[in-house]
Amino acid sequence: MDGILIGRIVNTVGLKGEVKVLSYAESNSRFQSLPCIFTKDKEFEISDCRFHKANVILKLKGIDNLKDAESLKGEDIYFKEEFLEELPQDNYYVRDLIGLKVVFKDGSEAGIIKDVLKGGAQDLLEIEMREKTVLLPFVGEFVPRVDMEKKQIIIDPPPGLLEL
Repeated sequence: MDGILIGRIVNTVGLKGEVKVLSYAESNSRFQSLPCIFTKDKEFEISDCRFHKANVILKLKGIDNLKDAESLKGEDIYFKEEFLEELPQDNYYVRDLIGLKVVFKDGSEAGIIKDVLKGGAQDLLEIEMREKTVLLPFVGEFVPRVDMEKKQIIIDPPPGLLEL
């Protein structure tokens, strides 16, 4: 079953089958809107969600004791694509950007988006070019257009920015 990776079960909590989740979501509150999650083997309804410090604590239906919860330690957890939230205009899911063609403003090809990395001030596009991989700040000044219909990103970096 394909899904969106949202975290990893890292430990158990208490004796009644709760699990501690290391969240990969931008906000832990994302778990509160999910009706279920799944591992590579099984789907689980979320019966309760709470937070402790930076961790998400989930109670999963059918996991009612410490032994059951321990069996899930180390499992990646996913949610179904149908539960993706709609993003505001000019915001994109990383998974939708990976693989897009990168084109300079003059129309010449630059490369392919390999990844989007979280930067301190802004996200960084990791662009795989012919001879190298470069990082470009994902800001309007350098990325004037994302064309999802044409599956390409138009870039206009200042001279020398993409040089080694």
